Amino acid sequence: MPVFRRLSRFLLAFLFVGAGITHFVAPAAFMRIVPPYLPAPLLLVYLSGVAEIAGGLGLLLPATRRWAAWGLVLLLIAVFPANVYMLQSHGAGLAVPLWALWLRLPLQAVLVAWVWWVRK
Repeated sequence: MPVFRRLSRFLLAFLFVGAGITHFVAPAAFMRIVPPYLPAPLLLVYLSGVAEIAGGLGLLLPATRRWAAWGLVLLLIAVFPANVYMLQSHGAGLAVPLWALWLRLPLQAVLVAWVWWVRK
C-alpha cells in the first residue's frame, strides 16, 4: 500500500503543478470561469496557480506534506464557485461538453479525498 500511495502522491503533485503552470501559460481561459462577483480575475488566476504549484510541490516533501494537503483542500473548496459558475454559464464560452461541466462538481470532492489520503 505505501508504494501505491507514494505513486499516487507523485501523480497528484504532477497534476496540481501542471494545472498551476497552465494558469500562467493560458490565464485567459481561467479568467473566463472566475465568477463576475469576484474582483481582479487575473490576480485570482495567478494566485490560484501559485497555490496549486506550491501545494503540488509541498505534497512531495514529508516536512510540508500536511500543510500542503490542508492548503490544497482549502483551495479546492475556494475554487468550487468557479466550477458552479462554469456550469451555470454553460462553459463560460469554452468548448466544454455539458456532461463534463456536471462531472467537475463531484470531481472536487474526489480530489479533496485524494489529497487527504496522500497526505499520510
